[in-house]
Amino acid sequence: MKSLKLHFTLILLIFTQSLLFSQENENIFAGIEIGSKGIKMSVIDVYNIKKGGFNIKSYWTENVALAKGISIDGNLAQEDIDKATNVVANNYKKIKNEIGVIDANIFIVGSSGVAMAKNTKALIDKVKATTGKEMEFIDAQMEGKMLLKGCIPPVDYKDSMVLDIGGGNTKGGYVDVFNSENFVFFPLSLNYGTITLTEAVLKKTRNDEINEFNIKSFGFLPTLREQVAAMYGSKPTALEKEKVYMSGGAVWAFYTLYSGAAKETFNEFKLEDVINYDAILKNNFKKFEEQAKTDKEVEKVLKTYSQKYLISGSNILLVCLEAIPNINNKKLYFAKEGQIAWLVSYVADRSKKVKKIY
Repeated sequence: MKSLKLHFTLILLIFTQSLLFSQENENIFAGIEIGSKGIKMSVIDVYNIKKGGFNIKSYWTENVALAKGISIDGNLAQEDIDKATNVVANNYKKIKNEIGVIDANIFIVGSSGVAMAKNTKALIDKVKATTGKEMEFIDAQMEGKMLLKGCIPPVDYKDSMVLDIGGGNTKGGYVDVFNSENFVFFPLSLNYGTITLTEAVLKKTRNDEINEFNIKSFGFLPTLREQVAAMYGSKPTALEKEKVYMSGGAVWAFYTLYSGAAKETFNEFKLEDVINYDAILKNNFKKFEEQAKTDKEVEKVLKTYSQKYLISGSNILLVCLEAIPNINNKKLYFAKEGQIAWLVSYVADRSKKVKKIY
């Protein structure tokens, strides 16, 4: 009888611990974003859903240049789809089995840059087959809105715009009407990102030499300027904003290589800094290669992006900034957490629906 009582006590203890663990994990959510340049994983603890309160528990990336094929024939290459879905499946298992996030709280999404491909269904089907999860794509407008919510302090919403230079495209936007309850968002988008611009330039090159790439990149600038002018022309109010918050891999690379690893959530810089960085990038790249030998953050950038990708990202950054009137009188910021802002915002928003709290 004593043994039986002990047995039931142990069962009750295990059940109670399991229940507490389950309740605790109901507040943990994870997102896997399939982006143009890489696959990003984030795990967040949502502690106050109604107010959007959350802490980032973990974040990591794996490089897969999925958008390369889009500039070639408009499709994602099957080899890249296979590689990406393998990375997604492995990280999905890690999030579920090792970190302990419940299945209903794991979301898999595709970025707007990848969504530009004609054969996205092949990726959706492969993700479903390898994980059992449905994935959806975020369009540039929704991605820009989420970027704004994640990249700009609420007090600055009305006076700011945000731009994110991704691998497949550039997106962002601004708030024109704002009150304490809600705001109206106006999107901005450009169909060039670090990878897609690089591939467009490579089509015009005769060899793999960096000098040839530089020459052709310079020749592509009028086209880029024309498209950036059209982007701003569609929403001219953007040019009146006093603050510009920048995010994305190209901006992270610029800030890290030129100023060192970002220490603040919002890190101020000037157009002159970008111009100086661009000159070093194109004419004295060895300087960054030497820094990488002793600086782990610089090494991380150079392992993520080749010189050609960095040049393309810098060209987009420069053209986007130079097209803004009175740019030297504006406040420019690199949003440190911008690379995961839209994904965190998406997961936080979806978590409200999962928990049915509105």
